[in-house]
Amino acid sequence: MTALTVDRITMTTRQRLVLMLLLGSQFMLAVDFSILNVALPEIGKGLGFSMENLQWIATAMMLPSAGFTLLFGRIADLAGRRRMLLAGMVLLAAGSLAGGLAESPGVLLAARVAQGLAAALATPAALSLLTTSFPEGPLRDRALGLNGTLMSAGFTAGAVFGGLLTDLLSWRWAFFVNVPVAAAVVLAAPGLLPESRAEERTGLDVPGALTVTGGMLALVYGVTTASWPALALAVALLAAFWLIERRAAAPLAPIGVLTRHTVRGGNLGGLVTFTMESSLIFLLTLYLQDVLSYTPLQTGLVFAVLGAAAFAGGLLAPRVIGRVGNRAALVGGLVLQGVATGSLVLLGQGGAGSLILVLAVPAAGAVGHLVAIVSYMVTATSGLPDSEQGLATGLASMTQQVGVTLGIPVISAVVAAGDSVLAGVHTATLVNAAIVLVGAAAVRWILRPSRNEVFRDRS
Repeated sequence: MTALTVDRITMTTRQRLVLMLLLGSQFMLAVDFSILNVALPEIGKGLGFSMENLQWIATAMMLPSAGFTLLFGRIADLAGRRRMLLAGMVLLAAGSLAGGLAESPGVLLAARVAQGLAAALATPAALSLLTTSFPEGPLRDRALGLNGTLMSAGFTAGAVFGGLLTDLLSWRWAFFVNVPVAAAVVLAAPGLLPESRAEERTGLDVPGALTVTGGMLALVYGVTTASWPALALAVALLAAFWLIERRAAAPLAPIGVLTRHTVRGGNLGGLVTFTMESSLIFLLTLYLQDVLSYTPLQTGLVFAVLGAAAFAGGLLAPRVIGRVGNRAALVGGLVLQGVATGSLVLLGQGGAGSLILVLAVPAAGAVGHLVAIVSYMVTATSGLPDSEQGLATGLASMTQQVGVTLGIPVISAVVAAGDSVLAGVHTATLVNAAIVLVGAAAVRWILRPSRNEVFRDRS
């Protein structure tokens, strides 16, 4: 059989095609989270959204994508991962077509909800298909590295594509571009991807599913709207979920998995890196447009530099993991991201120095961000059997989507407290950097080697 050899890793032609298919679907879903951001003012004018309601265009997708990911990831283990991927792609195509044709705010928001549900269906299914298609080790690390590269690049590319499509065509094309890609995945997947599910069929933990889904929905809603009652409800429901899982005969998320130090440490690292990097994109958008007076297209082109750096970081990540291990790579990636973010406190009112700083420093941070992304995904899914990969990738996907959702509301509140936009950006970058560095220290502590591991290493 023909084979592709990359960095002494042999990948068959079929594996390469599987990888291309899964990465393409993941990239498109990542793009959808950010492609409308720079188009929000135009959408508001076209459909009659008030300024204070524009945030719901983003929130309408983030709520279901974060709330249902863990549930759908476990259902994929039971009902079939390929089936869930195909269902997600069909729903994404339908929602995107409806969004592009929308003539009222209600229709557009419903389309965004459909896109969010599609992401919750497809993302953990695609990730678990990826982890079960490649054996644990260098080959899987390589596949997850490319996945992390395209996922993070997708968030950045969404800003670029959104600016280009809005300026050159219409914001509606930010929806329409999904339709042919989703159709291509639906047509190609049955011939390339074998159905994959857990060998042991168990019932679905309905009480666990209801409490975790409700808790995540309340958490995301509470953070995005600053609703304390919603946050209190989230805490109560998530606490109930933990108690239910301790007693359930067939739990949605077995406590043994949730308490593994690799799952806890990996997902904490993922939450920190996604939360703070997504909010950094928001800070840079504010700085470029409100301080330097850049247009949406110019802002998108600046983000293209970050996309290129993210791509390089994703290619570098498997080599870093292979050389120092996934724990050290995760901590090191977070440290690089945090130090780079903190350096942006030197941004000024304009000039060549500020432009160079805003291009070079976030690019360095993007490399660290991608190393952290790949390392957290490897860490959070390692050492688990194929039967639990849907759960593990569902947790990792939920971490990613919750992180993307939480960062902007928190950091925007810091910016709003400043005397000016620039002063607010300065304070927010320091807060952002501090959270990342504290997170790196916490991850290092959680992932410290056990006494048995230290003994084996010495022997």
